[in-house]
Amino acid sequence: MASLASLARLSESVAGERGRLAKVGRLAAFLRDLGPPEAGLAACLLTGELPTGRIGIGPAQIRNALRVLPAAEPSLSLGDLGHALAGIAGLTGSGSQGRRQATLSALFARASALEQAFLARLLLGELRQGATAGLMLDAIAQAARVSPAQVRRAAMLCGDLGRVATIALAEGAEGLASVGLTLFRPIRPMLAEPAGGLDEALGRLDSPVLEYKLDGARVQVHKQGDEVRVYSRQGNEVTAAVPEVVELVGPLPDSDLVLDGEVLALRLDGCPQPFQTTMRRFGRRLDVDGLRRELPLTPFFFDCLQRGGSLLIDAPARERFLALGEALPDRCQIPRLVPRDPAEARAFLDRALAEGHEGLMAKDPESTYQAGGRGASWLKIKAAQTLDLVVLAAEWGSGRRSPWLSNLHLGARDGQGGFVMLGKTFKGLSDALLAWQTERLLALALDPRDARQGHVVPVRPELVVEIAFNEIQESPHYPGGLALRFARVKRYRPDKRASDADTIGTVQALFQRQIAYGGRAGTGAR
Repeated sequence: MASLASLARLSESVAGERGRLAKVGRLAAFLRDLGPPEAGLAACLLTGELPTGRIGIGPAQIRNALRVLPAAEPSLSLGDLGHALAGIAGLTGSGSQGRRQATLSALFARASALEQAFLARLLLGELRQGATAGLMLDAIAQAARVSPAQVRRAAMLCGDLGRVATIALAEGAEGLASVGLTLFRPIRPMLAEPAGGLDEALGRLDSPVLEYKLDGARVQVHKQGDEVRVYSRQGNEVTAAVPEVVELVGPLPDSDLVLDGEVLALRLDGCPQPFQTTMRRFGRRLDVDGLRRELPLTPFFFDCLQRGGSLLIDAPARERFLALGEALPDRCQIPRLVPRDPAEARAFLDRALAEGHEGLMAKDPESTYQAGGRGASWLKIKAAQTLDLVVLAAEWGSGRRSPWLSNLHLGARDGQGGFVMLGKTFKGLSDALLAWQTERLLALALDPRDARQGHVVPVRPELVVEIAFNEIQESPHYPGGLALRFARVKRYRPDKRASDADTIGTVQALFQRQIAYGGRAGTGAR
């Protein structure tokens, strides 16, 4: 049985490695030595995930646990940790908070100083040693001597990195190939890469399919027989919040369906309500009937991942679109066009914008569904170019804004578990949004006690914000050498995790294409 100390030491050594290959090699060697069951648990922990999910432990409880003197020698095994986490997760009812604290403190009392530090970072979500899910999948493939593509496909279907590690090391390629989509276990949605404009998208894809890009809430719908369940972008079940989707999909003749789409609130004229308005339907405490009368939702679907027992994610997009058309009436499908020429594509874009939508999606008709991936076979085209970035810190405002955290420090993912700063902005913020973000960012402050003392408040990188900008420019002031010109807040994205934010690689690619096309980002860039 592997020790927790060995896992903590590996975490430190991986953090010290700069190269991707070296990180993958260290992780792979560790997993191979562990063997299947323990490797699954280790893979989860090293990527900052708890096998039990959230366990109801907050920063205050962790600070209390850290007051316990560490053990002189390490004695905890990975199994001990897994058992303790499961025990904490299972505590419910009256007095459960106190019992969680007691169990956590007992765990920390058995841990050495090295193990305590690792546990604290793990439970706070700050285990950023560069072992991202992508690196871990490559490490699993190397440890099991199978192809990375096989590991990634299995991970996308089962959504459980630990289970994939166990299968890969126990059963190899054959076991991974047997992993299929399980109804009522959502897979991660496929994501799009930003394009600099319509002309660029048409140049990058051969005979693309164009679709309206809606500004709604992403949903994945599973149907088996008469049962329908709906899941959010993050894989949380939201069935109760969206009865309109259940009423639409339930009566469909297919007994087995998995659909990808969006729901949005429409105005009386058929134009979409703002994204934040649609998201009111997904609050924690809902008067569903009352909200439904006030803000009815309309579902639109753009992909079919399974139908009639046939898994379609490996089929080309044109076949999935055909299956979607056979399963659903036209009114439930996103408007779609295969343009004959650029003029027809431009007219389709103009129509989408005139109807109040964000822009278009351009999709390769031969592409497979790359769950959880942001691939070049799906391109998004917007009237204003945007990036999903993470708030790294915020500055207290001055003058009228002095009561609020105003100027945001913005970062893109670096692909190694960290972030690269791209600039700051205080533009696009209403008073209501300033008040909301101040409360939210203070809750995320790295040092809550000093948050109101200094001018800059560093925060845990968890909050995703969609930033519009005019162009990307070179800048010696930021580590990535790039900055956003005229950056402004478009909206916060509570439906996205920090791991869903754009990478510095995406920003660099946009910058190079901006140069190649001789203009700024946007629908008219050439």
